[in-house]
Amino acid sequence: MKVLVTGHQGYLGTVMVPLLHAAGHDVVGLDNGYFADCILGAAPTEPPCLMVDVRDVTVDQLRGFDAVIHLAALPDDPRGASAPDITYDVNHHASVRLALLAKEAGVGRFLFASTCAEYGAAGTDLTSEDADLHPVTSYAISKVRVEADVAGLADADFVPVFLRNATAFGFSPRFRSDIVLNGLVGHAVLTGVVRVRSDGASWRSLVHVQDIARAFETCLTAPAEIVNCRAYNVGAEANNVTVAEIAKTVVATVPGSTLLITGEAESERHSCRVDFSRARAELDFEATWSVADGVAELYEAYLANGLTRNDFDDSFTRLKRLDWLIAQGVLDDTMRRVSATA
Repeated sequence: MKVLVTGHQGYLGTVMVPLLHAAGHDVVGLDNGYFADCILGAAPTEPPCLMVDVRDVTVDQLRGFDAVIHLAALPDDPRGASAPDITYDVNHHASVRLALLAKEAGVGRFLFASTCAEYGAAGTDLTSEDADLHPVTSYAISKVRVEADVAGLADADFVPVFLRNATAFGFSPRFRSDIVLNGLVGHAVLTGVVRVRSDGASWRSLVHVQDIARAFETCLTAPAEIVNCRAYNVGAEANNVTVAEIAKTVVATVPGSTLLITGEAESERHSCRVDFSRARAELDFEATWSVADGVAELYEAYLANGLTRNDFDDSFTRLKRLDWLIAQGVLDDTMRRVSATA
């Protein structure tokens, strides 16, 4: 298939592109370069790409593609809280517009990167795709709205699929330190202390970036009659763990590290345990990376690639990176690029 991957220079896209290539697909990227040089280790091989803001995509740019994998989005929480209109502009309105244009261009399949954060604080029972949605951030609300709007476009010739990813972890050449497992391992390596600011009791559902990429490739080629307008949680029940359990796994892996649970902050607002059985039953898909495997992978990658505190705190933290781009005049206050210099 000829596949357009939006956000291909992001944390997940950088892992997904080579996996799609290995599966035999012809991949083109689309990105505006926010995080293009946020690299840990060797630079990834770039596919052909369209350098364009997702808000400015044209129907002609989408013609000839069999599928669109839509990953591009502004990141979660603090920016969404301070500027929700921008989050909705990019993550909701631009995503629905992209789907409309893709359908007009004759694209047959539209895979949307959604999130298990749509369920909010769902308690300790396993939460399936049929559960009520209670998003608590602008980011999660935008994902719910996209699913609802794009579902109305589905027909025999346009097949949207909504992949509700658990919280990602694991190594990517375009790295992120601002997600829970990656961050805790980084702090252990750089400071020797695994600090949990909450009481650690909140549940998190985790999934490795490579498992997410495999799930997308699976949905790319699955029979349309199975996946059309279907939502799938992406992850594994074994990776439903508390923040404290994640931290203890990190301490057990990183020599000389210690655990500090301070309880100074509120528990996670989207504490949730997720049911991933639909993907097993309908797609024969199962995530295979465990939390312990991911911690070991990250520990080795940090050491091998010489992770520094400056990069960990700044370049690999999405919101700080965006703030820096604004301060440098690269982006305006609507998050549009105004300079070619990154």
